Amino acid sequence: MTKYLSQTPEEEDQMVENAFHEVLEAYLASNHRKKVEIIERAYRFAKNAHKGIRRRSGEPYILHPIAVAKIVISELGLGSTSICAALLHDVIEDTEFTREDIEADFGTKVADIVEGLTKISGGIFGDKASIQAENFRKLLLSMSSDIRVILIKMADRLHNMRTLGAMRPEKQYKIAGETLYIYAPLAHRLGLFKIKLELEDLAFKYEHPTQYAEIMEKLSETADHREKIVEEFVRPVRKMLDDAGFKYEIKARVKSAYSIFNKMQTKKIPFEEIYDIYAVRVIFENDDDALEKIRCWQIYTFFTDGHRVHPDRLRDWTSIPKANGYRALHLTAMGPEGKWIEVQIRSRKMDEIAELGYAAHWKYKTGVQEDDSELDSWMNTVKDILANPEPNAIDFLDTIKLNLFASEIYVFTPKGDLITLPAGSTVLDMAFSIHSQVGTHCLAGKISHKLVPLSHKLDSGDQVEIITSDSQYPQPEWIEFCNSAKAKNRLRSILRKDRKVLLEKGKRIFEECLAKENIQSSNQIITKILGNHHLQSRDDLYMMLANDEINISHKELKDLISTRKSLMKKLLRNPFSSKKDGDNQMKQPVNRKEVYTLRPDDSTPNYRLESCCSPIPGDDVFGFVDEDENVVVHKIDCPVAMRLKSAYGSRLVATSWGGIAKRFSAVISIDGIDRHGILEEITATISTKMNINIRSLNIAAKQEVFHCDLTVLIDTAETVGAICDALKHIKGVKFAHRIS
Repeated sequence: MTKYLSQTPEEEDQMVENAFHEVLEAYLASNHRKKVEIIERAYRFAKNAHKGIRRRSGEPYILHPIAVAKIVISELGLGSTSICAALLHDVIEDTEFTREDIEADFGTKVADIVEGLTKISGGIFGDKASIQAENFRKLLLSMSSDIRVILIKMADRLHNMRTLGAMRPEKQYKIAGETLYIYAPLAHRLGLFKIKLELEDLAFKYEHPTQYAEIMEKLSETADHREKIVEEFVRPVRKMLDDAGFKYEIKARVKSAYSIFNKMQTKKIPFEEIYDIYAVRVIFENDDDALEKIRCWQIYTFFTDGHRVHPDRLRDWTSIPKANGYRALHLTAMGPEGKWIEVQIRSRKMDEIAELGYAAHWKYKTGVQEDDSELDSWMNTVKDILANPEPNAIDFLDTIKLNLFASEIYVFTPKGDLITLPAGSTVLDMAFSIHSQVGTHCLAGKISHKLVPLSHKLDSGDQVEIITSDSQYPQPEWIEFCNSAKAKNRLRSILRKDRKVLLEKGKRIFEECLAKENIQSSNQIITKILGNHHLQSRDDLYMMLANDEINISHKELKDLISTRKSLMKKLLRNPFSSKKDGDNQMKQPVNRKEVYTLRPDDSTPNYRLESCCSPIPGDDVFGFVDEDENVVVHKIDCPVAMRLKSAYGSRLVATSWGGIAKRFSAVISIDGIDRHGILEEITATISTKMNINIRSLNIAAKQEVFHCDLTVLIDTAETVGAICDALKHIKGVKFAHRIS
C-alpha cells in the first residue's frame, strides 16, 4: 500500500492512463472493428464512478477493471462490447449508478452483460449454502443467455488470483479453493486451456507455497537441459517440414507446476521420476480447411519416420473433437536419453481454439451451426440440471462438477448415432442421455451380443442397445451407477418425488403412534426414539416407518414417558445438575482474521484432527470453525476441505503449528525387490538408527517383489519424510511413502 500512497495524485493519474492505453493498444493491434470511441467513454465512465475507491492492496480501484479489460482483449481476444462490459463490470454493484444509466450510454448488450456479472459478483459462493447455490445457478443461467458473461467473469477471477497476495491468509484459502473447485474446471470445459493452467498454478502457489517454490526451482534448474533434448528431438522433423513447404512454428511446452504436483501426489513419486514433463507443439499455417486433417497426419509421419512411437498414446481429436471443442492430433515418441515426449500437432485455427476456447470459435464462424454444436450440447445439459435443481447446495455443485472436468468417451447407438459421455459412464448414464423415460425404465444393456447390467462401465467405441421394461422403476441404489450430471440429476429428481410421498406417510404413522398414547411430540422424544433405533435424522425415522422396516411399540413409548418424568424431577431439584461445570459459559469465539496457532503439546489440544485426511503436525493445513467455535483441522488438498473452502469461506481460519508435538501414528507403504535380511534392515534403520517406535508391521512377498505397510509413532510430517528417505537408501527398496 505504501507504494501507492507515496505517489502524487498526478503520478497516480498518469499510471492509470498508461494502463488504459495498454488496453487500447492491444485492441488496435487486433482484427476487431475499431470502435475506440465507445471504449474510451466506458473507461471515463468507470473511472468517474470508482473515483476515490481503493483495493485492499492500496491501488486505485479503477486499475482492476482496466486489468480485466486487458485480459479480455489480450488473452481472450474479445471485442469492444466485452471490453466495455469489463471496464464497467463493478459499476452497478459498487457505485450509485444503475443498469438504466449504463443502457442509456452504452446500449442494451453491454448493460445485459454488466447486469449478468453483477448478479454473480462477490465470488460464486456466499456465506450460506443456499446463497452459494443460487449464485452459481445465476452464473450458469447468464452463461446460457450470453457466453461473454462467463468469459469476462473468468478474466475477473484471473486478475483476482494474480493479485491474491494482498488478501488475508484465510481469504486466500477460500478464493484459491473456490478457484480449483469450480473456476478451473469451468475454464477447462469452455476450452480456456491457458487460463485454466494459470488458475490452477496460482491456486497451488497460495495453498502450497513451499512445494510450489521447490517445483519452480527444479523446473528452472533443468530448463537448459530440457531445451537441448527437445531441439535434438525436433531437428530431423524441421528439415522434413521445410522440404514439404510447411509454414510452421515449433514450441516446447513444460508441464505446469500444479500438474507436476498432482502427479507426484497421485503416483507418490519425486520430481525426478516424472517423465512426461517434456512436450512439443507443432503449429502450421493452413489456408484450406479441407486439407487441415490430411496435413496433421502428414506431419505425424514426419515424427514416425525418425522416432519410435508409443503404441497406446495416439489421440486423434481431429475427427471427433473433445466436448469443449478442442481439436488436435497427439502422439508420444521416444526422444534422446530415453525420454518420452508428447507431440501436439495443430493448425493455427486449432491452436487458437485450444487456447481461447469458444471465444476463438466466434472468429471462425461461417454461419454454419457445427462450430457451436458441442457448446450447445453442454448448455442443454446445464439447462436440464437447472430445471431440476438439487435442494442441497453442495450436491448441486458436485452434480455440475461431474460434467465440468470429466474426460469424454464416445459411444454409439444401434443405428450408429454418436453420443459423448463423461469417462466412467455406465449403461444407465447412456439411457438417461437418450431420454429420461429410457433411463427410468432401463433394465440392462446389450454390447456385442452380450447382456450387461445397468452398472456396466462403457468404453469408447462401444455400440450399446438399451433394453427397457415398463415394470422397471428407479431404485435409490441406482445413484451409485451414475457418473454423468444429467443421469444423477434426473434420477435424484424422480427419487425425491417418491421420497416426499413416503416421508409424509411415515410422519403420519409417527404422529398417530404418539396420539394413541396421548404424548406430545417434542425434540427430546424424537431424539430418544432416534437413539433407540440407531437412526441419524427424522427423515430416516419416517422413511423406515413408511416402509414397515421398524415400528414403535406401546412399551417403548411408556418407557420414554417414565424416563422423562424422572429426568424432570432431577432437573427441578437442581437445575444445573445435568450440565458439566463451565458448560453454561460461552466459549470464546475464534478470531478468523488472525493466524490460529495449533497446540499439539497441550494436555487438551486446541483443535480437532479430521479423520478424512488424518493430518499430522508439519502438514499444510487450515482450520474450519464449527458451530461450537471448535477448530477442525484438514489438510489443504483434502477433498472434503475443497468443498468446505468453496461453500463456507467465512468459517475458514489460517493456522500454524506451534509447540512440541505429541506422538502421532503414520502409515508408510514400502515396495521393493525381496532379498534375504531386508526386513531386518528396515526395522534396524527405523528402530535403532532413527530411534523411531514401530507400532505395527505387515509384510508380504510374491515371487521377487515385496510390499510392506509400516505404522510408526512420529511427531511431525518432516520425520515421516526423513524415514522415507532413509528407507529408499536400503538396497532393494524402490518406493517408500506415507499413506495416512
